[in-house]
Amino acid sequence: MQPGRFTELFFLDEATAFAAGHRPCALCRREDYNRFLELWRKRHPDATGADAVDAQLHDERVDAAKRTHRLHDALLDDLPDAAFVLHDGAPHLVRGEQLLRWTAAGYRAPVSRPRGDATLITPPSLVEILRAGWAGAVPLVHPSA
Repeated sequence: MQPGRFTELFFLDEATAFAAGHRPCALCRREDYNRFLELWRKRHPDATGADAVDAQLHDERVDAAKRTHRLHDALLDDLPDAAFVLHDGAPHLVRGEQLLRWTAAGYRAPVSRPRGDATLITPPSLVEILRAGWAGAVPLVHPSA
């Protein structure tokens, strides 16, 4: 990483980037960024612009007191496709009636989507964006899904 420069981040797909708490880049993906902000403003009218979005996403993904990754409680039945949950101690992508095990090389080992409580990895604000029908220029999910 270059000091004083933007962080150079690359992810398997958009669902993975969202699970890590990142939004589309305002420079290299301007059209997606603008669409993202439109969807964001509808849900967070008091937190608009990159700094406000980034601050909220940071709060949703990091427990400042413990300096650890923050997870959230959710109902698995209520989650949209492309959200990430912990299942059997590992990250899984919600995809229809299945959960797909995430790996750096792609998705593996589909299991039936259980019912009930879940441990949500994707920050709740980004789950709202997915629920709103997010579709950007970058593939939402890797072809292995």
